Amino acid sequence: MMTSADTDLMRVLADPLRLKIVTLLAHETLCLTHLVEETGAKQTNLSNHMKVLREAGVVDTEPCGRFVYYTLRSEALAGLSERFAALAAAARGAAENKRACP
Repeated sequence: MMTSADTDLMRVLADPLRLKIVTLLAHETLCLTHLVEETGAKQTNLSNHMKVLREAGVVDTEPCGRFVYYTLRSEALAGLSERFAALAAAARGAAENKRACP
């Protein structure tokens, strides 16, 4: 069963740039400079998106000198993926559970 937290997380990930950021962070820890290079987005735009991802609990930050590195929190996505996997499993058996029309 999807929760309101799941719905909120899906809204956060529905933005194409945030989804691209999450995809990049799934492979390596990056700073904002790297994200500007990888996405082509402006630094101020990325900063706003990183704030949304941080507040949603999707990324962690690690200060390093004058830079801040971002790391994806896999556990933030794991619960959502488990619920989608459960929906997919239920859907495989749904064809057999055809409700009769009145």
